[in-house]
Amino acid sequence: MMDKNFVQELQWRGMIQDIMPGTEEKLMEGPQSAYVGIDPTADSLHIGHLVSVMILKHFQRCGHKPYALVGGATGMIGDPSMKSAERNLLDEETLNHNVECIKAQLGRFLDFDSDAPNKAELVNNYDWMKDYSFIGFIRDIGKHITVNYMMAKDSVKKRLSRDSSEGMSFTEFSYQLMQGYDFYWLWKHKGCILQLGGSDQWGNITTGTELIRRMDGGEAFALTCPLIRKADGTKFGKTEKGNIWLDPERTTPYEFYQFWLNVADDDAERYIKIFTMLDRETIEGLIAEHREDPGQRKLQKALAREVTIMCHGEAEYEKALEASRMLFVNATSEALRKLDEKTFLAVFSGVPTFDVKREDLAGGILDLLAVKTAIFPSKGEARKMIQGGGVSLNKDKLTDIDYAVSENDIIDGHYILAQKGKKNYFIINVI
Repeated sequence: MMDKNFVQELQWRGMIQDIMPGTEEKLMEGPQSAYVGIDPTADSLHIGHLVSVMILKHFQRCGHKPYALVGGATGMIGDPSMKSAERNLLDEETLNHNVECIKAQLGRFLDFDSDAPNKAELVNNYDWMKDYSFIGFIRDIGKHITVNYMMAKDSVKKRLSRDSSEGMSFTEFSYQLMQGYDFYWLWKHKGCILQLGGSDQWGNITTGTELIRRMDGGEAFALTCPLIRKADGTKFGKTEKGNIWLDPERTTPYEFYQFWLNVADDDAERYIKIFTMLDRETIEGLIAEHREDPGQRKLQKALAREVTIMCHGEAEYEKALEASRMLFVNATSEALRKLDEKTFLAVFSGVPTFDVKREDLAGGILDLLAVKTAIFPSKGEARKMIQGGGVSLNKDKLTDIDYAVSENDIIDGHYILAQKGKKNYFIINVI
């Protein structure tokens, strides 16, 4: 597969910010190894990690060998790059848990299990740092990088220039030296000649290439991707609820799908190149179709489909697609009842909710809609709209004004979905 140029593949996708001279030529010599560092401060990746993960995926597809480095050691320190405050430090047990969870997620993107010579490997820098004494480290490693060199890095200068009484601790200051040593260790023991990462990591990455040169006279390379922002300049991957996580327990596949489905047109044109493996011809065709008729949102639909399947699988994509139809008239009661509780609540987030005691359901449908809740201002209005075919319960149209509400109408043990007209939804929470 070496006929596929990794650097050119990233270039047309808009995934290169900085690249060290000679990188492309080195990669075209034959299969090489590279790594991306991942911070294990949570037990799940979020979509902010996806750019680096996708770069590793392209790297493997082009015939090279990817390493995912989970920073069990550096995660105990915290990276000062682009941060305004020092991170909370994590204990070893928490970090080990996070590492296992992240490895499982990475398996959706990278081939760890085949017999291919370029199968991916996961490494943890805690393995080579845990027994390194402080004296040994500053003697063996620290003497090769000057304080002047470290102070010149943008990540350090920006942090020190901020008007903050906290300043930067020695712990944080030492981070780039530890990350530089990671690169050296992987270069020496695993043959990694390239480190990949976000553009905010350029200073730390080049410290590694410098350490390799000074310690062993070796050659190594660096490539970074741009930090992704929305077209309006705001931060990518954040919503009112916070990060969009890959863990379905943190962000449901439905919410995940909806995030991509609702991106702006300009963002969709960039994101489909970065976050999918669709080829250039297919993507350019989708962009052309979208520009002809933006209202169809073909680009967003393709983007949401590809990323959701890649992260959660085909079955979860189909469920998310079905759930997204819930707010429209053609959704069925059967489809509604298939939703798990988290997805149900996500679909109808923000819908007016009324708490009703279980014993109060015996009063009948009119009492439920107009007395026990305020869905209708009066029984008369509720009666009239039911008779006119304008009221549904759990997506089934009501026709009987004497309908007896029962346990069979309760979804997930708690909820009844009432619909007035085409667009007005209400959740009855049975307590």
